[in-house]
Amino acid sequence: SLAQLLEEVTNNVKSLQLLDKQLLDRLANSTGNLLDDTELIEVLANTKAKAKEVEQKLADSDEKKIEINEKREQYRPVATRGSVMYFCMTDMTMVSNPITAQPSGWMYNCSLNQFLHEFDVSVQRSEKVQPTSKRVDKIIDK
Repeated sequence: SLAQLLEEVTNNVKSLQLLDKQLLDRLANSTGNLLDDTELIEVLANTKAKAKEVEQKLADSDEKKIEINEKREQYRPVATRGSVMYFCMTDMTMVSNPITAQPSGWMYNCSLNQFLHEFDVSVQRSEKVQPTSKRVDKIIDK
């Protein structure tokens, strides 16, 4: 999921920052010839390896983000239809009683939870077909 992907990216960036900080601390506290400091060379090698690993993971995550966003955009018409339906349902409270000409709002009240339930049911009951564009049409037609 997108949330897991973003969490992974954040963790990778944090670990890279930590390694950078360790390397800078080592460099700042190093005395004498830098090439003779084996611990510094180890930290540098670890930082370099981790940087390559994190760089690859970030590139992979960028590709996954693009893929997730493309898939999400395929369902945009469903979200648009749902939005229109919700606001139509909530606007039903403004329908006037033809006899008294008074708004009969309580009769047509609908909560967000009620709407979400109906929306979820329509998605679940719609025919599951491929490609996504046909699935979207089936959801909208339901």
